[in-house]
Amino acid sequence: MQPSTLSILLRFLGSMNLAITLLVAIAVAAVIGTVVQQNQPYPDYVLKFGPFWFEVFKGLDLFNVYSSSWFLCILGFLVLSTSVCVYRNLPGILRDVNDYREHSQRNALLRLPHHHDFESNLDQQHILTMIAAILKNHGYRFRQKADQNGVLFAAKKGNGSRLGYIFSHVAIIVICIGGLMDGNLPLKIGEMRGNIAVETRRIPASDIPAISTLSTDNASFRANIDIAEGSAADLAFIDYKDGYLLQKLPFTIQVNDFRIEHYPSGQPKSFESDLTILDAELPQPVQHTISVNHPLTYKGYTIYQNSFGDGGSKLALKVWPLSGSHTPAALQATVKQFTQIGDQQLEISDFRPFNVNPDPSGAKQFVNLGPSFQYKLRRPEGTANEYLTYMQPILQEGRWFYLSGMRSKVSEPFIYWFMPADQEKRLDRFMALYQTLLNPQALAAIAQQTADSSDSGRQSQPKDREAVAQFMLKLANQFVTGGYDAITAGIEQTVAADKHQEAGQVYVAVLQRLLKNVYLQVLQDEGIDLNQPLAEFDSQFMLDAIAAINLAHVYDAVVFLEMQSFQHIEATGLQITRSPGKWLVFPGCLLLVLGVFCMFYLPQRRLWLLLESRETGTSILLAGSAQRNRYDFDKEFALIKQQLTQHSTSA
Repeated sequence: MQPSTLSILLRFLGSMNLAITLLVAIAVAAVIGTVVQQNQPYPDYVLKFGPFWFEVFKGLDLFNVYSSSWFLCILGFLVLSTSVCVYRNLPGILRDVNDYREHSQRNALLRLPHHHDFESNLDQQHILTMIAAILKNHGYRFRQKADQNGVLFAAKKGNGSRLGYIFSHVAIIVICIGGLMDGNLPLKIGEMRGNIAVETRRIPASDIPAISTLSTDNASFRANIDIAEGSAADLAFIDYKDGYLLQKLPFTIQVNDFRIEHYPSGQPKSFESDLTILDAELPQPVQHTISVNHPLTYKGYTIYQNSFGDGGSKLALKVWPLSGSHTPAALQATVKQFTQIGDQQLEISDFRPFNVNPDPSGAKQFVNLGPSFQYKLRRPEGTANEYLTYMQPILQEGRWFYLSGMRSKVSEPFIYWFMPADQEKRLDRFMALYQTLLNPQALAAIAQQTADSSDSGRQSQPKDREAVAQFMLKLANQFVTGGYDAITAGIEQTVAADKHQEAGQVYVAVLQRLLKNVYLQVLQDEGIDLNQPLAEFDSQFMLDAIAAINLAHVYDAVVFLEMQSFQHIEATGLQITRSPGKWLVFPGCLLLVLGVFCMFYLPQRRLWLLLESRETGTSILLAGSAQRNRYDFDKEFALIKQQLTQHSTSA
């Protein structure tokens, strides 16, 4: 008779090969989920893996393995396979647990690897009592059957081994169901049906459309929200694919205070938040302090202390123009808000009140570089450079410099611009020098004075001195806009190849004479007596300033933002999760441990003792079998055999 299609399907679903294949697939997925950091913004993956592999991994959904469609399908298939396996084997296991096999025959017992046949001259009743006592002493349960052939003791212990099989299989089912519950199945179904769409724009939460908003009925999610001190929120954001979704909460989280402690190295030591849960269903608000590894659970929502950041600090900035002749201006800006500067948009992304780094000089283990802020200047066409600027000057080779880094791509390191600080550790002198070079009228006057003074005693025509002044202006403009590289490029275009070196020396000498006079004018404006020799500091400052201006074009900005003061506002980073599946996963794991323990440490063992009357006494056949731990069973069988032999002979 041919097996039915249903029986073939059940045999396939309940097969060991299928179960092992599915478990291996889950193990591989777990390895991928461990190696590849999950649920990060897509741009981070592009930077890490490159465009090609990003598209490959994205197509395989490796950036969100545990919620991917193929992983959930594997979990579902494993639930089905294991359930079929339990369905097919449970009746047999239960029968085996209750079956003492008291119908075994002598010939069958003699074929067992463990058997021993001997005789006793004691009366049968005494032997029965002795056997029952020995079996109970070794933890065996038994049944006794008497017939015309004699008396048979059928004993066994270790039913937990068979129950362990059930426990372990049921545990896998329970764990996988918990994984399916926390796998965002409703979210994926809603996305497939077009009811949910990912939001990719950076817009206020109030402007996020309903199609990108999840209600409080969402059973499972992992979301994040940054809340500033003194602020509150009743929503969170789920990072999903190349954007995010807005998750509403049935209560409001208010941050009363946030505290952070640091190690001497500057790394965070601990941080905690004082929260108040506001809920219309509560007679009184719930107040609780959370910290790392000490979350708050309310209404099935778990609130973790996840990170920290800036909560919208207020920065007082001084805007120094780096192109055109403009006076500096004051600007009030807020972190994570946009401010317009001319035709460019200022986007301050972060502020740090201190930066503790290893001391490169080795004098100290660590050095605090002071406050810094990170921002972008976005052009009208949408492109932007990113900047990292420190508030205080930094000591380099015995001199103080203001430090600001620039990069045009997030994947690139910052290129730093070192601007010398004056004796009062301010930027005023350097910026005055730079502003003079940007001022056509002031620079033209100094160039003319330089040309006139250079011509003293030569009686040159005014038009010749005018030409020299114009040449100086040309060199100064090239230097400001492109540094020495621009001057070199100009020489290569206008001077014969065999004259490049000679022309370069002349050009640099003329330029340095003009720059020195511009610098002297700045010093005179400060009230310094130029009739006295320049102090060593002032001479070194001029060299450092010229070196900084030489690289100003690399900084590629229309303004330099100097932070003069700040009002620091901290924000706590909270992770809010709703994981109903964990209440199945945790018991499932305990059940799995129990099942494995039962299977390996409670092996099933069976003993049979067949008593038959003989003319010389009573024949006793001891036989046994064990599924696992044969070595231990050998010792136990030998001990029982010894005890039976000793007590079966009268003195």
